[in-house]
Amino acid sequence: MKNKFLVLCAFVLACSFTMLKTRPTIYIIGDSTVRNGSGAGSDGLWGWGSFMNQQFDTVKVKVENHAIGGRSSRTFLTEGRWDKIMAKLNKGDYVIMQFGHNDGGAINDTSRARGSIKGIGNESEEIDNLLTKKHEIVHSYGWYMRKYVQETQEKGATPIVCSLVPRNVWKNGKVERAGQSYGLWAKQIAEENKAYFIDLNEVVAAKYEELGKENVEKFFPKDHTHPNYEGSKLTAQIVSEQIQQLKKCKLKKLLK
Repeated sequence: MKNKFLVLCAFVLACSFTMLKTRPTIYIIGDSTVRNGSGAGSDGLWGWGSFMNQQFDTVKVKVENHAIGGRSSRTFLTEGRWDKIMAKLNKGDYVIMQFGHNDGGAINDTSRARGSIKGIGNESEEIDNLLTKKHEIVHSYGWYMRKYVQETQEKGATPIVCSLVPRNVWKNGKVERAGQSYGLWAKQIAEENKAYFIDLNEVVAAKYEELGKENVEKFFPKDHTHPNYEGSKLTAQIVSEQIQQLKKCKLKKLLK
């Protein structure tokens, strides 16, 4: 009887190990609104990616938040961060991406040099980067997003494009949208490449309006861009709800 019990235990452990070893990974990439600082809220500010592991059954799927503050669609690539994900990305994995907040900055300066060309076209600008001291060809926001999407698909993984979350900026009782700029361009890249799209810019803005300006102000203790624990957790819940609505997306089966 004891031997049978030990065999059963060994079998269960082996199955558990196999499941953990073969479970897919969700890679999240983005800026400080997705992962602020170390991702642990040390400064009272968070990003919605820090709460996504709470939305999924982590026995069945692994969640890795690779977003980092201050990065644009361009600098996440040029710093080699995307290459590190590509080296690990496997068939059946997922990449959730959100960029745009930092893409409107200067293309070439001595402080950040992180801007991309506006739009989704193939135009480029050749520069000698004043910050990195390297020669660089700068592309459009859409070019970089297209690269992330297409290379994810080439690996047999699933890309999910998110439009950038809105800032706490109001006009005439409405939250300011990016529906004619980065929000639109993110949608166009997703549609062009038959990728899943979550319009976080619109959905979160609508939720803020439902809550009211006074309540939303509490989510932004330091500026109009970076939310606190409650604000970031709310966005993570919204991302989860939006994934649940994506047609034919297998990732929804891995939600709690």
